[in-house]
Amino acid sequence: MSGNRVRLLFLNVGHAYAHYFMLIHPTVAVALESRGQGDYGALLLPATAGFVAFAAFTLPAGWLGDRWSRQGMMAVMFLGLGVASLLTGFASGPYQMAAGLFLMGSFAAIYHPVGIALVAESGEGVGQALGVNGVWGNMGVAAAPLVTGALAGMLGWQAAFLIPGALCLASGIAYLALVPPERGKRGASSAAVESPTAVQAPAALPGRILAYLVVTALMGGLVFAATTVVLPKIMEDAFGGSGSGLVSAAGLASMVFACASMAQLVTGRAVDRVPPRRLMLLLALLQVPLLLLMAQGGQWRIVVLALGLMITVFGVIPVQDAIVARHTASGWRARVYAVKYVLSLGVGSLAVPIVAWGYDPASGFVRLYLLLAACAIGVAMAALLLPARRYRQAVLGDKA
Repeated sequence: MSGNRVRLLFLNVGHAYAHYFMLIHPTVAVALESRGQGDYGALLLPATAGFVAFAAFTLPAGWLGDRWSRQGMMAVMFLGLGVASLLTGFASGPYQMAAGLFLMGSFAAIYHPVGIALVAESGEGVGQALGVNGVWGNMGVAAAPLVTGALAGMLGWQAAFLIPGALCLASGIAYLALVPPERGKRGASSAAVESPTAVQAPAALPGRILAYLVVTALMGGLVFAATTVVLPKIMEDAFGGSGSGLVSAAGLASMVFACASMAQLVTGRAVDRVPPRRLMLLLALLQVPLLLLMAQGGQWRIVVLALGLMITVFGVIPVQDAIVARHTASGWRARVYAVKYVLSLGVGSLAVPIVAWGYDPASGFVRLYLLLAACAIGVAMAALLLPARRYRQAVLGDKA
């Protein structure tokens, strides 16, 4: 296997880890509630510390990736996240749990500005490479409820942190041993190479692109964070703990996440051929009726609606990342990704208290669904800021 492929494999695994570790605790909270060890909202709240760190450390991680070493930062992520998860497994109270989750979020924050910038420069088609990378990330989302539920059920909640932490630490050691060092100065990404089918970007475009990124990072980030945090609880409420095996909260949530993650392969390829405005309008507008229908309840109906919703939620990710990759010079790319993700992850850090606010034991998550539907409408409106046709020119940094 070539050095570039080995690097890309570790980058994809790192994306899975970044999302997996952030979603361990929400499933642990469901498991603890089912054993009568507290109220779901109270048990979930320590996760807020992790999501705050996940957002707050994105900017310094992107800056260090551009100014020091992106490969070095990835090694720090693997090793630090593994150690942080091991420490969290030994937490003995809510404050220690919050501190451990904060540390986990701090190291997981490295991935999005650094790892995705490296994927965008991998030499593959930008949309396709980001789509495949996105599937790995969402497989981490999918694995978290199922693996965490299994480990917590068989070995106790501590094992849900200790075993993955040891695996991540081992991955970091393998990364240092197997990934070849970075080559010299980064050249222009293939994302910025002119295409015969592209049109020149208008002078007013940079402001429009930035406005779009800000709006969608805030509103879309809340939709992504809230749905990935809350889905195990939605499934538990829908089936009332009556099922076993696949018909369980963790199993159903993981099934939905795993199936929906395949959407990124489709949208990743599509963004190399279709104007992003058209894709974003379609995906955002589909979210609105799906969220409103979920408020009406049901069992397998909820599963089908949740699958449709997560297909659209996951599907927008490679589209947005490709927009940044196409319009950012290589030397600025990690920092631009950092700004994008600090906004989306920052508002995502509010997902835990918003989910707790949006849940009512009698009516379920009706309030949450209405709020997320309003956010989806905002994302659709922001998509109108994107150009209707493809174009060529780096507009968020030096011309590539």
